[in-house]
Amino acid sequence: MDSVAELRIQELQTRISRFDDQQAYKELYISFYPSLFHFIRDMIKSRQVAEEIVSDVFMKIWENRKTLENILNLRVYCFVAAKNLSLNQLEKQKREITCDIDEFAHRITGNMTADPEQLMISEEMLKLIHEVVEAIPSRCRMAFKLVKESGFRYKEAAEILNVSVKTIENQLAIAIKKIHNAIHFDIHRSIPLGVANQF
Repeated sequence: MDSVAELRIQELQTRISRFDDQQAYKELYISFYPSLFHFIRDMIKSRQVAEEIVSDVFMKIWENRKTLENILNLRVYCFVAAKNLSLNQLEKQKREITCDIDEFAHRITGNMTADPEQLMISEEMLKLIHEVVEAIPSRCRMAFKLVKESGFRYKEAAEILNVSVKTIENQLAIAIKKIHNAIHFDIHRSIPLGVANQF
């Protein structure tokens, strides 16, 4: 779940819907923006377009704020809207733009403090995982990213993608198997010498 708890989201929905509360709207935007942005950017492969789509989603929320209280799960609603706008954008583009590997690696590794060899292995592994995830079919990739990167439950991911929970389970199993098969590393290179000799 994002930084705002579910009850808080419902409270914000009410304040926006009933009182046109711009402060509540801003808090909701700040809370949902990071996860929506990364979800869209992973589909679209463009930072600028992802920012525009997030803005469009929130403009629609503000325009339809009087009916906002009727939405049972606003987080899922926002992701479905973002997915639909992204698919529309992809239809217009008809071309792929590569993802910025350095930004992806930095986001995952954060501020790791390890020796240079370990950092090189970690970056190689991240690059390999990223390549595998990007190479799997789009439905499988979206299911994987929703559950593993955005933290959605299987049921929520199924709602967003308009598929069954079983389909999400199957897609994740495929993705994980492909990642597992692609990651072949030398245990002696990845584990300190004294520990590796125990194997």
